Amino acid sequence: APNLWPSRRTPRAAAEQIVRFKDTIPRDQVVGNFVYNFQHSVANPFGVWRRSDAASYLKSRANWQVLLDLDAHNSRQRTAYTWRSAKCFPPELVKCLVFLNATTGRNVVVKEFDVSTNSFVSKGFEVGEADTEAEWIDPDTLLISTNWGRGSLTRSGKPRFVKVWSRGQNLYSAETIYVGDPSDIGVSPKAIFSANGRVSLFAVRQQTPNATQVFHIDESRKPMRLTVPETAEFKGILNRQAIFYLRNDWRIAGQNHLAGSIVSFSLDNYLKSGGALPQIHQAYLADQKSSVTGVAVSSEAVFVSLLENVQGRMNELTFDGRQWLWRRINLPNNGAVEIVSASEIGADVLLKYSSFLIPDTLQSVRRGTEPKLVKQLSVRFDSTGAEVTQLSAVSTDGAKIPYFLVRSRGLLGSGTAPTLLYAYGGFQISTTPWYWSSAGKLWLEKGGAYVIANIRGGGEFGREWHAAATGENRQRNFDDLAAVARDMIARGITSPQQLGIFGSSQGGLLVAGTFVQHPELFSAVVAQVPLTDMLRYTKLASSKIWTTEYGDPADPRMREIIAQWSPYQNVRPGVKYPNVFFMTSAQEGRIHPGHARKMAAKMEDMGSPVLYYEDQHASDVDERAEQLALTFTYFRKELMH
Repeated sequence: APNLWPSRRTPRAAAEQIVRFKDTIPRDQVVGNFVYNFQHSVANPFGVWRRSDAASYLKSRANWQVLLDLDAHNSRQRTAYTWRSAKCFPPELVKCLVFLNATTGRNVVVKEFDVSTNSFVSKGFEVGEADTEAEWIDPDTLLISTNWGRGSLTRSGKPRFVKVWSRGQNLYSAETIYVGDPSDIGVSPKAIFSANGRVSLFAVRQQTPNATQVFHIDESRKPMRLTVPETAEFKGILNRQAIFYLRNDWRIAGQNHLAGSIVSFSLDNYLKSGGALPQIHQAYLADQKSSVTGVAVSSEAVFVSLLENVQGRMNELTFDGRQWLWRRINLPNNGAVEIVSASEIGADVLLKYSSFLIPDTLQSVRRGTEPKLVKQLSVRFDSTGAEVTQLSAVSTDGAKIPYFLVRSRGLLGSGTAPTLLYAYGGFQISTTPWYWSSAGKLWLEKGGAYVIANIRGGGEFGREWHAAATGENRQRNFDDLAAVARDMIARGITSPQQLGIFGSSQGGLLVAGTFVQHPELFSAVVAQVPLTDMLRYTKLASSKIWTTEYGDPADPRMREIIAQWSPYQNVRPGVKYPNVFFMTSAQEGRIHPGHARKMAAKMEDMGSPVLYYEDQHASDVDERAEQLALTFTYFRKELMH
């Protein structure tokens, strides 16, 4: 893209500033009255594990205490372990199990750590390099799964035995509690502590990625299966209610509990009856315009993050002994919310909120309260007077496709405007509102607008929304994006001469296919690391794992369907296409750069206007800044006449 190089210099400086911002929202973990995190720095490249009392942390005055300096430990032990996680025995949170990533694959080293002395316990619990999971039962006993030697792993290479291991006991003498099948993915232990110190023990058998069986382990260490559907996800316990998220409908006792709902039942009544399901309580009822994105259990409530018509929401659920009650937690519209951390032994929950115009924030909330700000990222661009509007378009088959319009202050009420249209639409990934720093700085501030389209193929409305544009229905992906473009034009938001589309990876395929089918709608296209030749995609890089999403071209029926929408096969000479900018990477491991190379070459041979850029260092910070500068310089040259 040599004709963009001179004019990219000013955007390049702004893009570099954006990608070099170092402040981030931390992934801190709140446990009881403490907040834990793991911090890397120039002085500590391996990092330090530390904690603060929750009271000072939640007032943005964290009082950090360093528990473990991993650099110092590695230096003393002549190892190169990296951090995985830690589990501390409640409520004192003094005895901890520290999990360190070993140098080989997914294995970990497990060591007992004493917070009172900030040191590993001599002759304490310790497991060498293995695929290990462990939970506290009491200060001297663990529930553990690991590699016990020949026959103890599944065919997937994960543990299939869950055992009880007592302090001072040889690991290989641990008592077997549950054994999975060799065909399983694996079996793991789970311990749930309540605020009063009661512990409930489970073995979780993972049969397939979407099928699990949960076994309660009683005081005599006998397992009993909880007879819920294997596709139900066990989320925790509150007031002795066992809580499950349903991935599929569950019909039982004349009731149909819909997929996407949250249900519960009394764990104690279930155990007392010997396994007869007691009354099923509906905690959250799914609907077609909502989807659950997260469930977290605190000592006082269940917190559920949702997408309601692609708007981030948070509900608080409490159980009064007879039924579930819910309360909506107040958050601004046009944003996204994510649960960062919660624990069954503490009341505080950490959540992250962001929107198109509000930088990422970390907030705390507990039962009956509204969120309190803990931390907020610095402002990346001037959003004064900017506006966010949610609209919808009607696709070819009548489906309503929502989209967000973000406009700068100079465009309000001014009619058509230079506009970028972005979408992803694949793999059940939801495109939720986010603080798009580069578009804000390099596009909105310059007088542009942008649109985020929530087309089918994503996960905004659950599995059906995704399935509606996969396999033989992939054409709907392109129909939906074109429908949004037409709706924007019909509303006078923009015009074909001022409209550009932008997408990366699956989004790169999306925009490539859409401009090939509807060249009259756009004047500029950026397709980053796109798939283009979908009749050969399974033969390039690791793309053969995506046949469930796109269909398998080795199947004659699917090959015929794919050939109708594959961009490379459908681009034609003599057609007036918009100017297209292909960007890819020589280092991309999932999508082979050959897709972009051959599509650009074919269009160039046809005489169509094409720009092409291929980087050599996909993860390099400078390279990211260069790509941003080129992208927005290109759009400004093409659309801001």
